[in-house]
Amino acid sequence: MTRRYFGTDGIRGTVGEPPITADFMLKLGWATGRVLTRDKGRARVMIGKDTRISGYMFESALEAGLSAAGVDVMLLGPMPTPAIAYLTRTFRADAGIVISASHNPFQDNGIKFFSAAGTKLADEVEASIEAMLEQALTTVAPDRLGKAMRVDDAPGRYIEFCKSTIPNRVSLHGLKMVIDCAHGATYHIAPSVFRELGAQVSLIGANPDGLNINQEVGSTHPAALRAAVIQQGADLGVAFDGDGDRVLLVDAEGREIDGDDILYLIARDRHARGELGGGVVGTLMSNFGLAAAMDELEIPFERAKVGDRYVMERLATNGWQLGGESSGHIVCGHVQTTGDGIVSALQVLAIMVREQQSLGSLLAGLQKAPQALVNVRLTPGSDAKALLEQASLKQAVGSLETELGDQGRVLLRASGTEPLIRVMVEGRPHLDVDALARRLADDVEGLLG
Repeated sequence: MTRRYFGTDGIRGTVGEPPITADFMLKLGWATGRVLTRDKGRARVMIGKDTRISGYMFESALEAGLSAAGVDVMLLGPMPTPAIAYLTRTFRADAGIVISASHNPFQDNGIKFFSAAGTKLADEVEASIEAMLEQALTTVAPDRLGKAMRVDDAPGRYIEFCKSTIPNRVSLHGLKMVIDCAHGATYHIAPSVFRELGAQVSLIGANPDGLNINQEVGSTHPAALRAAVIQQGADLGVAFDGDGDRVLLVDAEGREIDGDDILYLIARDRHARGELGGGVVGTLMSNFGLAAAMDELEIPFERAKVGDRYVMERLATNGWQLGGESSGHIVCGHVQTTGDGIVSALQVLAIMVREQQSLGSLLAGLQKAPQALVNVRLTPGSDAKALLEQASLKQAVGSLETELGDQGRVLLRASGTEPLIRVMVEGRPHLDVDALARRLADDVEGLLG
């Protein structure tokens, strides 16, 4: 499907620049409402958001558009993205809308959709919404306008759900944790979840002001968490991104535990207990070491394209439950329908409690290959796909792949959420992957002028 607005993770961009404008959001709400009411005549949609200041504007615009289409709206306020998936399902709503640009800075915002089942919208539904956007906005009769209400107990409902995803017998009493909420949507949720389960919790990145989301904190900036864990002598640290669907951990020594590490821990534990339910899905970015560890454990492992949509599609195709990305977007399908940072962290903490081991010791069986990632920002007007098709760049990639042989691999791809070309080089420990990635990034930058 050729998409005009929808990317791999909804619609995203800079606030005030099309399509991330108030008038577009009004029309988007209306178009979504028209598609949802086409067959059943009436529908109900939940709207949640992260802590960006622009969320107020877009929440109101979406609400107005949905109401004009005859859709009732349930407003959740600031909530993690996976919470909207969960609440859409439990309230039996027809769809859920998240106003968030995830790990991006506050100047960006976006829209994600969930189906009634708490999963990504089907391609054909997105296509129908895009087609409806081309139609003139009309308003239903006054007696059919949608109503709006606030769900005041939404945080409490989601907190209880998160706690329910690990066994009742698992207590976090005695664990000292630092939690980094990225000044984002988990700021009023995550502390309660871990404290109510018995952990001693200290916080950073938990004072959102509308402008500071992801600013030098959170899963994309783990240095602050590493410093806090070491300074406080904590057992571990947990960092979420702005909308709470990603998580990274830090062990007691300040070492970063990424999505590949988390996948390994959960897969090994569930496999040992006979509860894995198939294999594991990673992505093209997943480390050599993760694939090797899965092979050693005789756990089937497959790579999907980068993006949670593609991980979910492969899981559904295979009938498997566990997958994720090295960025920390982990899908624990036995308890949740989408990536959930809090739930994923709890799975790891439950393993630590059961095994009575530290994060570092639990990861002793995973030997990861060095991996370097360089992000090259596109210049205005640049076409990422055309750039990647340049003969000189393909030749540079081919030359490096020949140089690496079976000792490493190269991946160039356009980001699905930002104007970036991501350059990744991975190889055996004797290789200087940082220098190799920088060399290839220089080639990309040279083409950009």
